[in-house]
Amino acid sequence: MNKLNKNQIIELLPHREPMLLIDELIDIVKLKSATAIMNVRKNAFYVNGHFPNNPVMPGVLIVEAFGQAAAALTAHGIDKKEYENKLVFLMSVEKARFRNPVIPDCKLELKIEAIRSHGRVWKYKGEAFVEGKRMADAQWSATIVDKNN
Repeated sequence: MNKLNKNQIIELLPHREPMLLIDELIDIVKLKSATAIMNVRKNAFYVNGHFPNNPVMPGVLIVEAFGQAAAALTAHGIDKKEYENKLVFLMSVEKARFRNPVIPDCKLELKIEAIRSHGRVWKYKGEAFVEGKRMADAQWSATIVDKNN
């Protein structure tokens, strides 16, 4: 499967509204790369306060969307039985750059790539675009951990 819709993403991630940020995962290359689509809406939970009359998507939420996309890519790529009692946690963020403000009512495309994995630790990089214009980029690490049952 080269594409995941929101319902399929919900099956992979523990995030729920309003913190489930990504709407689709497309162009999936198993455990290597994908593009996440986030529809940045005018009625998003952060719009009224960031900033009144001049809404901008917070940079930390762009990083969170990168992390969710990477977690979905990883969860989708590993054996379902192996992943069913696991979670993917963000460990570090490096080289995050916010190049242009992301204004609500746009489609944010997050192109992510798994750089390497060592055991349960994965390193990723990504770039965020709106209509082909680079808005942000970052590198980050995440780990796969057992769920607390």
